[in-house]
Amino acid sequence: MRRKNAFWIALAAPGIIWLVLLFIVPFYAVLAIAMGKLDQLFESPVAVWNPFAWSSENVINVSRDLVGSAAFAGPIVVRTVVYVAIASLLSLLIGYPAAYFVARFSGRRKGLFLILLIAPFWISYMMRMLAWITLLQTNGIANKMLSWVGISPVNWLGGKPVTVILGLVYGYIPYLILVLYAGLDRIDPALIEAGRDLGLGRARTFVRITLPLSKQPILTAMLITVLPMIGDYYTNQLLSGAASTSMIGNLIQGQLGTPGLEGQGAVLSLLLLLVLLIPMIYYVIATNRSSRVAA
Repeated sequence: MRRKNAFWIALAAPGIIWLVLLFIVPFYAVLAIAMGKLDQLFESPVAVWNPFAWSSENVINVSRDLVGSAAFAGPIVVRTVVYVAIASLLSLLIGYPAAYFVARFSGRRKGLFLILLIAPFWISYMMRMLAWITLLQTNGIANKMLSWVGISPVNWLGGKPVTVILGLVYGYIPYLILVLYAGLDRIDPALIEAGRDLGLGRARTFVRITLPLSKQPILTAMLITVLPMIGDYYTNQLLSGAASTSMIGNLIQGQLGTPGLEGQGAVLSLLLLLVLLIPMIYYVIATNRSSRVAA
C-alpha cells in the first residue's frame, strides 16, 4: 500500500510543483500587492506578505471606482459584459453550423476540414488582428467594397463597438468550433437514425436529439470562449484604442502600467478572477450532473 501511494504521489508531483510555481506563488504575489501599501515617495507598490499586516485601502478605492457617484469603472464593466455576451452569441451562431457540418456531412474530406479548423492556431493572435487592421483601415478592402456600391468610407478603427465585437468573434471562434466539433463527432449516429426511423424529420431530429446531446459541448465551448474574452485587452487596443470602447482588461492593463495604481490593478485582477470562477464552478457542477445522468 505504501509503495502504491508513493507511486501516485510521485506521478502527481510534477503537476503539483508546476501548479505551485506558476499559479499559487504568482497568485499570492498579486494578493500581497493588492492588499499591500504604496510607497508615496516613488509611487510604487509595496507587497505585504504577512496577512495580518494587510491594508484594505486598494479595495476601498476600487469599490469607489466601481460603485458610486464618481465611479468610472462601472460602465466599463457593463460594457465588457455586453460585448462578451454579443460576441459569444455570434460565435455560437456561426460556429455551431460549421462544427455540425464537419462532424456530420464532411465525409471523406473531414481531415481537410479539420486542418482548416486548426490552421488559425498556427498564426499568432497578434498577426490575425493586424490582418483585420489592414482589412478595415480607411483605404482597406472593406471600404473599397463599400465604395463600389456607392457608400462612403467608414472609419472602422475609430472607436466603433461593432469592430471590437467582430474582432473578439474572429479571434476566439476557432476555439469554439474545435470544441463543438469534438462534442458533435462523439454523438452516436445510431441515435439520430433511430429518431428518423420513428418518423421525425430532419429539423425535429435535430431539435429533439442532436441539440440536447450537444448541450455539454456547447457549455464547454462557451466557457473556453467567454473566459479569455472577458479579460481581453489586446483586441480593443488594436482595433479601437478609444476610451468609449474600453473593456475591463484595458482598465486593468492601464492601472498596472500607471505609477501608484498598480495595487488597484491587482485588486481588479483578483475581482475578475473571482467572477470567472462562477462559470467554472457551474461548468464543473453541470458536468458532474450530466455524467451521473449518463451513468
